[in-house]
Amino acid sequence: MKIIQQSHEILRADESALKFIEIAARNCYKSEDKITHESSKKIVSQLIKSNHMAMIEFSDMVVKFITDRSVTHELVRHRLCSFSQTSQRYVNYSKPKFNHEIEFIKPIFFDDWSKEQQQIWINLMREAEYSYMKLTSLGIKAEEARGVLPNSTKTEIIVKANLREWRHIFQLRCNKKAHPQIRSLMKNLLKDMQEEIPVIPIIFDDIYDKFFPKINFKG
Repeated sequence: MKIIQQSHEILRADESALKFIEIAARNCYKSEDKITHESSKKIVSQLIKSNHMAMIEFSDMVVKFITDRSVTHELVRHRLCSFSQTSQRYVNYSKPKFNHEIEFIKPIFFDDWSKEQQQIWINLMREAEYSYMKLTSLGIKAEEARGVLPNSTKTEIIVKANLREWRHIFQLRCNKKAHPQIRSLMKNLLKDMQEEIPVIPIIFDDIYDKFFPKINFKG
């Protein structure tokens, strides 16, 4: 058994995003003659401020998440996305390529639990792994044995969505009413995009400021 942290990896998000949004927007007004090397940033900011979100749909982003099954149950409810998720039907964790073990995602609230609570969770994960391995060793197929695996089982999912949909995902899943596990995952992604990708912040500035408010120190 192996316990790991959930994580994300941005697979695609680049400068062409703003370019395509600008081309689509200027087609509405036939103002293509005003396109310059720097004009896309300005027009995209104006589109967001005026809530002209249809144009934001013309660019997308692809992200890979390593998280637990409960989070992906929530993610796949976003129907405007495309998904590619590790299949528990066809993946057999008892094979050598998986080191004959199952990985589980550490709950985001694990460190706040008592030692007793932590041990109960660990014991349950260990029992689930043992049951799965025992069933497969007895000839049970992976698609049948998966029934003993809990929501904490690690999975990998690749998500593709246009930038308007990503805005919706962040607004919903970074909210304090969201489940702590998916909220932590999405806030970390939002923070990374804001700090690591030069052009994407224009798309998510207002959302980032909402969930990561600036602290003003008074002298």
